[in-house]
Amino acid sequence: MEIVAIVLSLFLLVTFAYRGFSVILFAPIFALFAASFSGLPILPGYTELFMAKAVTYIKSFFPVFLLGAVFGKVMEETGMARSIAMETIKLIGKDKAVFAVVFACMILCYGGISMFVCAFAVYPFAAALFREADIPKRLIPACFVAGVFTATMDCYPGSPQIQNIIPTIYLGTTTFAAPILGLICGTLLIVLCFIYLEFRRKQMARSGEGYGNHTLNETVIDPEASLPPWQLSIIPLIVVLVLNFYFSMIFQWDDALLEPFRAMNVPLLAKGVHNVVAIWALVLGLLAAIIIAAATGRKFMSKNTSVKAALNAGALGSLLAIMNTASEVGYGNVISSLPGFLEVADALLGIGQGMPLFNVALMVNILAGITGSASGGLSIALDIFGQHFLAETAAVGIPAEVVHRIAAMASGGMDSLPHNGAVITTLAICGLTHREAYKDMFAITLLKVVVAFFGVFFYMLTGIV
Repeated sequence: MEIVAIVLSLFLLVTFAYRGFSVILFAPIFALFAASFSGLPILPGYTELFMAKAVTYIKSFFPVFLLGAVFGKVMEETGMARSIAMETIKLIGKDKAVFAVVFACMILCYGGISMFVCAFAVYPFAAALFREADIPKRLIPACFVAGVFTATMDCYPGSPQIQNIIPTIYLGTTTFAAPILGLICGTLLIVLCFIYLEFRRKQMARSGEGYGNHTLNETVIDPEASLPPWQLSIIPLIVVLVLNFYFSMIFQWDDALLEPFRAMNVPLLAKGVHNVVAIWALVLGLLAAIIIAAATGRKFMSKNTSVKAALNAGALGSLLAIMNTASEVGYGNVISSLPGFLEVADALLGIGQGMPLFNVALMVNILAGITGSASGGLSIALDIFGQHFLAETAAVGIPAEVVHRIAAMASGGMDSLPHNGAVITTLAICGLTHREAYKDMFAITLLKVVVAFFGVFFYMLTGIV
């Protein structure tokens, strides 16, 4: 009954999220529903377990959410994100519409702009391009998934996305962990995505399916609209990557910075400065990029907005994003603490005996699927099993950097089930439904899962880091 309650709880959460209900409200309800079947007192379970884990997640990663959302909003309101997207699509050409849309998303994502801003910035051009080329609109969300949720999110080294930041906290690594392995897996994934998307485009063309008759969220691009030059617009993205690399890999942080905090018994900082270097490096990179983008792009803002409005809107937007994820983290932690789940987890950890990297990919994928969140599932998996993973992999000579890369890549797999917030938002931006577009989004998800496990076996065969 305990396991049945967990499955039913997850089914209810997926169903309610699918129908548009807030996970902030319903994640604790369904988590405690499952917990009640294991005899866990409901009120202490809510305040001392669900909320405690949610708040711990907020404490660790709110700076990244806050500055990332502000940076994205400034890039959006100044027109810089649209300028980069438009120039990318123009350079690649209308005859390669699918590649142009995916590549535009990749550039923005790898430059530190959140998925939501990438989708908002690229969608108008993607819709116009697909309409002109008579490619079915329902393929656009899958292009967004390929461009934002795959290589540039957690495969390529130095990615400033949260999924590449979380392992640094638990494993003491940097965002540039296992760079060659990440580049190989990320490039393979992008190639597979393009093969699939082109196959689907040709298949739809053979069946006579065109763009379709759509009325929701259809956009008209004003060719006379004033946008900043793309050369100016791309500078803030480069600043994020360069400063992140410098402060992560070159700058020598002094442990003496932490002395005042050790006296306060701050547990994480007591481990050493290396546990927070990745967060600090990204914070400095995003701060510098925000300042540069606001200073150079303010004159391109419309009369109805301002730098102050963009900063405020970004800050407020970050609250919803982190609260959604924190609620999913709280839900996942309640579920993962129940006896029924622990029995299943023990059985899963026994799969692939002698292949600890396989267990890393498997457990992260499962927890990301349960929470419907890559960052949520990743943080829970590393919080519960992180030390076990490190001990098991170290025993066979696998460095923590490889664990970081495999865990990060695995987090972006089954997280994108129908109740994933980013999936729901992407479909809303495009004016499409799950029924119309989710099948192709899920196909890209399956490719991501395959490549994550490919990374496991590729490392075991070659030892490439």
